[in-house]
Amino acid sequence: MSVTRSGAGAGVGARAGTRDERERPGSAVAALVAAVLGFFVITVDVSGVNIALPAVREDLGGSLSGLQWVADSYTLMFAALMLSAGALSDAVGARRAYAWGLAAFVLASLACGAAPTLEVLTAARVVQGSAAAVMVPSSLALIRQAFPEPGARARGIALWTVGGAVAIAAGPVLGGLVTTEWSWRAVFVLNAPAGLAGLLFLLRAARSPRHSAVFDLPGQLTAVLAPASLTFAVIEGGHDGLTGRVLVAAGVAVVSGAGFVTVEARRRTPMLPLELFRQRGVTVPVVAGFALNAAFYGGVFVLSLFFQDQRGQSALSAGLMFVPMAVITASVNYLSPRAVSRFGPRTVIVAGLLTAALGCGVLLAVDTGTAAWPAALLMIPLGAGGSLAMPALTSLVLDSVAAERAGTAAALLNTSRQTGGAVSIAVFGALLLGDFAAGMRTSFLLAACLLVAAALGAAALLPRR
Repeated sequence: MSVTRSGAGAGVGARAGTRDERERPGSAVAALVAAVLGFFVITVDVSGVNIALPAVREDLGGSLSGLQWVADSYTLMFAALMLSAGALSDAVGARRAYAWGLAAFVLASLACGAAPTLEVLTAARVVQGSAAAVMVPSSLALIRQAFPEPGARARGIALWTVGGAVAIAAGPVLGGLVTTEWSWRAVFVLNAPAGLAGLLFLLRAARSPRHSAVFDLPGQLTAVLAPASLTFAVIEGGHDGLTGRVLVAAGVAVVSGAGFVTVEARRRTPMLPLELFRQRGVTVPVVAGFALNAAFYGGVFVLSLFFQDQRGQSALSAGLMFVPMAVITASVNYLSPRAVSRFGPRTVIVAGLLTAALGCGVLLAVDTGTAAWPAALLMIPLGAGGSLAMPALTSLVLDSVAAERAGTAAALLNTSRQTGGAVSIAVFGALLLGDFAAGMRTSFLLAACLLVAAALGAAALLPRR
């Protein structure tokens, strides 16, 4: 189903309007602020919600697998729909797509805050994740449009990633605070004012040009089915064992994954052009982004439960454990572009991945007898490594593709990242069902191995400068 607007006159008018509006004072800054605000709230809804999960279980009931679905229903839709969302951003214009996504996200957040049951909350999280999928590629396309000069664009992307890094690291603090002082529902309701502020700033941003794009229905269906069925197999398999429905789900994941590749290879206008993977500047960030989010999102999920369920801390106390990591993460994230300018993306990416791997390694020493302040400090390398590598990975992807592919390339990177988070929550959650301490150690060991493998791949494939 084509979503492009035909006619040369329409295209020229859109481009001319964009040039005029870009010259308006504050237009580029408004676009950047809107993008950062949106990225902040959608990222908080990963880490901030994790810290509130024990309170959700106490209020609405449910098992550990039910809590995994509250976390993963958001992340799954975030990942699975982002490729089509990239095409939507290119087709209708980044500003319009971003406005649609942000408005839907605010409404879904209010529905989460009012959810009477775990099932309703999970359904509202599905809508939230779908809206977030639209927001991420369109926000990056907005920044690319607002800052055409590479140096300014790199600084804009750095600020965008700072917003996400602060949200990832500070989300548990904010989530713990509002859960303790008010309710877990406030974690979602607080998205509304930030989202509305983002929409107001968006009004001052320049209109976006539209590019040719086609929705790939078979590709989108298989893109949703493959990770969803895989996550179902891991979560339910960890809870119930290798039952018939778990084996069927695993089979569906394999078949739909293979079907996705086949469909995309044969379509004239695929949702995901497979030739993108021939570029190392795309392939390396996709793999590294998967590894980083798997380690970080999975780690935050495990640690949030560990601090509250195993150590008996309150939601606020558990959230405060993440403060040192939040401070360092934000600082390192902003310094990353300067490091790239001096040392090149290869060195920064490899250093970030290895630092995050070291972070997972040192967390193997954390147990119920570890004092609070050493445990908080030991989390710093995991956050610092990710915040060092991600701006470099994002800039590398956008610099490796033509402007008309910016939305699709950004969507691919973030699809990989969110898939990593969804898979790790499913796998790590399954490992925790037996001996929690042993499952936590195994989770961090797996994450460390994945990060080291990604670092070795980046070192081998990327040029030195």
